Amino acid sequence: MAKIASFLTCIAVLLGLGLAPMPAQAQLARTYVSSLGSDTNDCNRLTPCRTFQAAHDKTFDQGEITVLDSGGYGALMILKSISIVNDGVGEAGVLVSGGVVGIEVNARNAYVNLRGITIQGIGFGGGTGIRVDGAFALTITNCSIRNLTNHGIDYLPSFPGTLTVSNTIIADNGGNGISAMPRADGVIINLTRVELYNNSQDGFGLNASQQGSGQTHVAVVDSVAANNFQAGFASRGTASAVLHGELNVHRSVSSNNFYGFFNDVNNHMIMTVSNSIVGMNFSGAWGGSLAVSSFGNNYSFANGPPGDAFGDLMSLK
Repeated sequence: MAKIASFLTCIAVLLGLGLAPMPAQAQLARTYVSSLGSDTNDCNRLTPCRTFQAAHDKTFDQGEITVLDSGGYGALMILKSISIVNDGVGEAGVLVSGGVVGIEVNARNAYVNLRGITIQGIGFGGGTGIRVDGAFALTITNCSIRNLTNHGIDYLPSFPGTLTVSNTIIADNGGNGISAMPRADGVIINLTRVELYNNSQDGFGLNASQQGSGQTHVAVVDSVAANNFQAGFASRGTASAVLHGELNVHRSVSSNNFYGFFNDVNNHMIMTVSNSIVGMNFSGAWGGSLAVSSFGNNYSFANGPPGDAFGDLMSLK
């Protein structure tokens, strides 16, 4: 009888194991993508995923995606704190067509880091390179964003946050190189060694129309805005704009644009220029006698007919 009871107990255990639900696929703190990977993999080092999105979805919050080799890794929606890192293995690309967004960030209170990524518009309607609806801090380093039909970076924070871009080229886009339209107070934008070329609107354009009563702070250092169809650096808004803050440009170049600097919300925004070169623009600055302030140490040359009291920015020397 004891043997029968023991046998029945074993059968019950085996049936219980067979009926137990399969565990969900575990997430990893560090995942990997490869051009030879598969999105059915777990994204581990020896079993990498094929796309950024699959790796994102299998990575813990605050985790990291590492790029193993050169390849195209697809569009991505970021919904949590995460780093995507390519440190010299070749191009880690996102091709954008059909008016879509290459990388969209919508992750309130998140810290997002993108390093070594190429975003390229291609085919019919290149869309937007990076669009940011929200992130507490987004850092973009060593990236290339070009040939989009809209903005290279479209920064639309709906709550306080910081955008930091460094060692990055943003060129040949149908909108602004970087477009910033804060929809919340307490927004900070830092650009260091950023190159803004051949964009159909502004190299860097700050839109003041949607901001609240707080302040937006923009710092541009060691950067270049050249050959942009409108302004190298601009602050734009309606007569009722309520944006307050400053746009400070230091040790930078604005050349061969329509305007070197443009500020039509100068009763709200302070725009300052120091130790910079302003040359070969149709007009050095526009926006009224208070639009652009100088520290008296800039170099201006060969700008076109004056558009305001600054003329061709000779007063910015």
